[in-house]
Amino acid sequence: MKKITTTALVLASFFVFAQQKNKAAVNSFSAKDKTVTVYTTAESTNLRLSKTDDLKFSELKQPTERQVCIFVNPDQTFQSLLGIGGAITDASAEVFAKLSKEKQQEFLNAYYSAEKGIGYSLARTTIHSSDFASGSYTYINEGDTELKSFSIEHDREFKIPLIKKATETAGGKIILYASPWSPPAFMKSNKNMLKGGTLLPEFFQPWADYYTKFVKAYEKEGMPIWGITLQNEPMAVQKWESCVYSAEAERDFLKNYLGPTMKKEGLGNKKIIVWDHNRDLMLQRANIIFNDPEASKYAWGIGFHWYETWAGGDQMFENVGKVHEAFPNKNIMFTEGCVEKFDAAKYQFWANGERYGSSMIHDFNNGTVGWTDWNILLDEKGGPNHVGNFCFAPIHADIKKGDLIYTPSYYYIGHFSKFIRPEAKRVNSAVSRSSLLSTSFLNKDGKMVTVVMNQSDAAVIYNLCIGTQATEVTILPNAIQTLVY
Repeated sequence: MKKITTTALVLASFFVFAQQKNKAAVNSFSAKDKTVTVYTTAESTNLRLSKTDDLKFSELKQPTERQVCIFVNPDQTFQSLLGIGGAITDASAEVFAKLSKEKQQEFLNAYYSAEKGIGYSLARTTIHSSDFASGSYTYINEGDTELKSFSIEHDREFKIPLIKKATETAGGKIILYASPWSPPAFMKSNKNMLKGGTLLPEFFQPWADYYTKFVKAYEKEGMPIWGITLQNEPMAVQKWESCVYSAEAERDFLKNYLGPTMKKEGLGNKKIIVWDHNRDLMLQRANIIFNDPEASKYAWGIGFHWYETWAGGDQMFENVGKVHEAFPNKNIMFTEGCVEKFDAAKYQFWANGERYGSSMIHDFNNGTVGWTDWNILLDEKGGPNHVGNFCFAPIHADIKKGDLIYTPSYYYIGHFSKFIRPEAKRVNSAVSRSSLLSTSFLNKDGKMVTVVMNQSDAAVIYNLCIGTQATEVTILPNAIQTLVY
């Protein structure tokens, strides 16, 4: 009996080992005999997401210290990509409506077509107004505590048509989530949608109900809502729509009102994102909410912005990694970023694009699963914005001339969104020189994508190394490349 049992165990172990070996063989990625297609965008050239090379791998067993390298290890994978995209705001939709039919189609293709444009797959929109609208508005009559007047009629003129056209251009599917900037004025301590204030306790339940009415109204229009963020920038008192929640206040509203209400209304499958503010305080917010089991069970993850530089200093990319390290089972999503202080003389200011490239690479390497730009389109004044907070978008429309203006930011984002597709897995990678930044993803179709950014004013020759296979690549000064292989 013992001999039979031992034999069975040996056979079982062999079978399991054989399965693991076969699985590894199926999943393993080999660079041997593959062609690397290189796409480049570079300052002081005409190269904009342009195909610039087809290269072959050859053997390189041990690079020297003098050889600049990017090392990619396909055998170690990390987070799956949810998507990359931008926000469809009232401002974007209002400007879009002023374009000719031909320019509207060009614009839709530029963002949402994977073949003709950069293949956006993710979209954020607003729950009633933000500053990027021609004026403040809500979906109810002021003072309607029972929400009997709730209607999304306002959005039918501009925002809903653009969301539907974007979705259609993206192949009929886009991940859409929504964020509120402020509850209605009567629900707040300052009786004003603008300039901060807090949500009054007697309106916790009506405000939670408001989210569910919004989701159901949009879904009735054929626009599935993937998720919501609890509050845009909950620690900022802004001159535009804003509302302040301490970490404890956000935690308690989530666990006692919003989470249970979403579940009760049959919306428990919708994702709820907390924080939705800058990287500076995101770990403290995560600690307070995610360490509370009752609140944490309703939170899909945490959203963040890049505006922590308002106080001086650099972007705090490492804080994203610290949240990921502390709460590996929670998702991290970049929910907003734009270049502030619009100046028409800086449409082609290259550093604006580099800000996007640097942020996206660092954020992905720190565990971010989705990346959402702010307004997809603004006019030649950086608006409309009802409080004068004019900013840049990757594409602007000169309404007077009827032209679209593509900025470097559009192309830098495109080096990621066009080639790294939803459900791609980030893989282990590293650079050997600080002048280069890089991240790599393995798409579901088996294609590896490596994005490389040259932050220096000099061209760099580097080796793309996968195991003992390598290919030599040249990247121009102040350029970004995508390598597909």
